[in-house]
Amino acid sequence: MCGPECGERLIPDLSKPSVARMYDHLLGGTDNYQVDRDACDELLQLAPSTRDLALVNRGFLVRAVRYLARECGVRRFLDHGSGLPTRPNVHQVAQDVDPSSEVVYIDNDPVVHAHGRGMLAEDPTTTAVLQADMRDTDKIFNSPEVQRLLRDDQPVAALFVSVLHCIPERDDPWDLVRRVASRLPAGSYVVISQLASDDAGLRARITQFMAEITGGEWGEVRSIGDVNRFFEGLELVGTAKPVEVSRWQPDSDLAPRQRTDEWIEYGGVAKIR
Repeated sequence: MCGPECGERLIPDLSKPSVARMYDHLLGGTDNYQVDRDACDELLQLAPSTRDLALVNRGFLVRAVRYLARECGVRRFLDHGSGLPTRPNVHQVAQDVDPSSEVVYIDNDPVVHAHGRGMLAEDPTTTAVLQADMRDTDKIFNSPEVQRLLRDDQPVAALFVSVLHCIPERDDPWDLVRRVASRLPAGSYVVISQLASDDAGLRARITQFMAEITGGEWGEVRSIGDVNRFFEGLELVGTAKPVEVSRWQPDSDLAPRQRTDEWIEYGGVAKIR
């Protein structure tokens, strides 16, 4: 699914579904409203695997962060479109490897920001929440929170986990990834997953549905080929090519899988050359 919504507002609009709250509901969370639950019910009619997909994607995020912290020595994470806090959060996974690990969460949903600030009580010295549109690279990288991550050119992992489908093609999400990668220190990483399907009819139906229920605050489901473009010029790690994310470094052969695959979370982890 997706962490942020695409237009920044000072107060949440509770008259229509929020993608972040829908994702929370699909993961079994409680920070959602009836309008979000009703939207999820409709979405599950279109794509019955959606709840499985959300759980699989969350598992990918945890494994990717743990892999980068444990195997690659990454201690700084920049989480674009972080969504509502869901345990284990990125900082909890990273700090389980090294308690000094630092995380900046970015989301423009005011509900997400409010919940995130409550989460800061755990360790305000290593964790920050920035309310910003993830497309506003200048604002993000000029913020004190992100400047701190970049203070001594140590590698940073930029996370785009189930968020790039929130950005319409006119806003060029591929350029967003390139812009962020160009501002990170040498040896940094990007983590990407995106809702994808090679069924053009399904892509169109779900894209239209999500755009309608969110008032246009949605991008699009993309083809496998379009998601592959995010990795151009990057060096994949953990797998030889982008994959359906349950197959990225699974903990075991018994790891959760989708029961149907009308659409998938597709992506991987890559090092910036």
